[in-house]
Amino acid sequence: LAFLGQITTRSGHFFDGNIDYSGHAFSSYPSGLAAIFGDDAIPKAGIQQILAFIGILELAVMKGIDNDQGNEFVGDFRNGKFVNSWNSFDDATKMRKRAI
Repeated sequence: LAFLGQITTRSGHFFDGNIDYSGHAFSSYPSGLAAIFGDDAIPKAGIQQILAFIGILELAVMKGIDNDQGNEFVGDFRNGKFVNSWNSFDDATKMRKRAI
């Protein structure tokens, strides 16, 4: 996803609207490491907010819960959700999707 984000923003495609209440547009920040370390970098409070959000996702949402919640294999982060859609696939399709 990071690679596709780089390709998308470097080609000039950004989210519409502003990223904050000060009126800064998504397109006003550079892509790549320049967004963190460059002259027009995202403010430190913005970086901290992004890292806090990632931490919450890692600790609370993207957990590998034991099989009592419906997880079937390592890396199954459904946490008991979307079981019916996954069960609609045949075994060959499930194996292909896991191998990606």
